[in-house]
Amino acid sequence: MKIIADKHELREQLAEWRREHEHIAIVPTMGNLHAGHVSLVDIAREHAERVVVTVFVNPTQFGAGEDFDSYPRTIDKDKRRLKKTPADVLFVPGVETVYPFGTEQATRVVVPGLTEHLCGAFRPGHFDGVTTVVARLFALVQPDVAVFGQKDYQQQLVIRRMVDDLNLPITIRTAPTVREADGLAMSSRNAYLDAAERRCAPALYECLRNIKGQLLAGSRDFDVLEKSAAEALATAGLAPEYVAIRSAEDLAEPAPNCAKFVALAAARLGQARLIDNVVVDA
Repeated sequence: MKIIADKHELREQLAEWRREHEHIAIVPTMGNLHAGHVSLVDIAREHAERVVVTVFVNPTQFGAGEDFDSYPRTIDKDKRRLKKTPADVLFVPGVETVYPFGTEQATRVVVPGLTEHLCGAFRPGHFDGVTTVVARLFALVQPDVAVFGQKDYQQQLVIRRMVDDLNLPITIRTAPTVREADGLAMSSRNAYLDAAERRCAPALYECLRNIKGQLLAGSRDFDVLEKSAAEALATAGLAPEYVAIRSAEDLAEPAPNCAKFVALAAARLGQARLIDNVVVDA
């Protein structure tokens, strides 16, 4: 695996692969890699001969008072982990590479509608930063395939919308959420949890599993299901931001005859903000 920071060196490598008519997949990350990230790399290799993993802690997707400065940066550990995966290149650009004119003067990519509720309502501007940086990484790598995790369900839908709206020739693949043995979705921010908080954290997934069971049993009283789940989270020691049942296709309020739901939740626990979701094929 090559480790590349310079965009010109990256372009030379990409050009060499394209001369061999090889397909290229990208796995964008912010580092502090765990088994969930490794699963993205494995899936990327299933869909392309070459895989580029990016590690870049993107400043534009963090709001005021959020954890940009404290976000775990573990690049040496990430390099060691990636060397055991099918990744061909680890691209570690600096801010000046991703934002040549600085973050304040950067051209921005905004996806309206999908970004304005759920996580978007609690993190204003977050998704604008995500789409902006992903568009820039796509421009640098020009991949055929990009892989994102289902844990960030709203994010992967937003990126799909961006790709479709801009007619980018990129196939988006969504990888299943990878979980700890007790059900907690793997996340770099789980490192913020102390021992007591870590014991509470699986309640988030448990409440979503309960919603799934109720939906599969035929319940369609969405407001009652959401309120009950939020109360269960609070009882378990979490501070829920939202619990929502939406159409899995576009996050719209579901009609009673909706064929595929997604139940999503976000909650605060100590210094961590946890998110999770379950898809329900009814």
